[in-house]
Amino acid sequence: QRIKTQKTKTKPYPNPYKSTMLLTSSESQLVLIDYQTRLLPAIHESNNVMAQAIKLAKIAKLLRVPITGTEQNPDGLGPNDPALKAFCAQTLAKTHFNACAEGLGDLLRDIGTPKPSPNARSMPKHMQKEPENQRPTIVLAGMETHVCFLQTALSLIEEEFDVWVVTDACSSRSERNRDAAFDRLAGAGAELVTTEMVLFEWLRSAEADPFKEIHALIK
Repeated sequence: QRIKTQKTKTKPYPNPYKSTMLLTSSESQLVLIDYQTRLLPAIHESNNVMAQAIKLAKIAKLLRVPITGTEQNPDGLGPNDPALKAFCAQTLAKTHFNACAEGLGDLLRDIGTPKPSPNARSMPKHMQKEPENQRPTIVLAGMETHVCFLQTALSLIEEEFDVWVVTDACSSRSERNRDAAFDRLAGAGAELVTTEMVLFEWLRSAEADPFKEIHALIK
C-alpha cells in the first residue's frame, strides 16, 4: 500500500533589505503617477496635491531615492507638470491604465537590482546567484487615485513590491472616488502614509546630513 506524502511548500528566505514597519530611504523608490497638465485642472485640491508631490520629489532627490514617472496618453492629456517631471530620471509613457501592463514592474526591478560583477558572470550558470532587489519598497503618489493609480498599485502588490501610498499627494476628480481607492488599497495590503511620515522615516534622525534643508521644506 502506497503512503501518500503531502508536499509542503518551503518558505522563501526573508529579504534582508525589507523593513516591515518603517520606510528606509536605501530600500525605497518613488513613483509619480500621471501628474499631467491637462488633467490637473479637473483634480480635487490639485494645488495642494502638487505642492506635496513637489516636496516629496525634492526630498527623494536629496536622499538619493530613485524617481520614476508615468504619463497616461501624453498626446491627449499632455506631459507631466514640468517642475515635477524634471525630478524624474525616467518617465514611462503608457496607454494602459495599469502601468505594470507596459513594463513598470520590470523597470523598477531593474533600478533596484544591482548588476552582477564580471567575476559572477564568468561563473557557471548553476553557480550564479540571482541578485536580490535592494529597493523593493515603492512609495507611490499620483492621480487619478481610483483609475491609473489604483490599478498600478494593485499590480505592484501582486508583483510582490511593498507599496506605500502617499495620501496627501494623491487625488481624483472627486473625493468619493479618491477615498474609495484608499479603502481598497488599504484592504489589499498597501500602507497609507503622508508626505511628512515619508520624509521623517527616510531621515530617521535630526542628525542626518540633509535634515536642515528638508526641515526648511516643511516649515
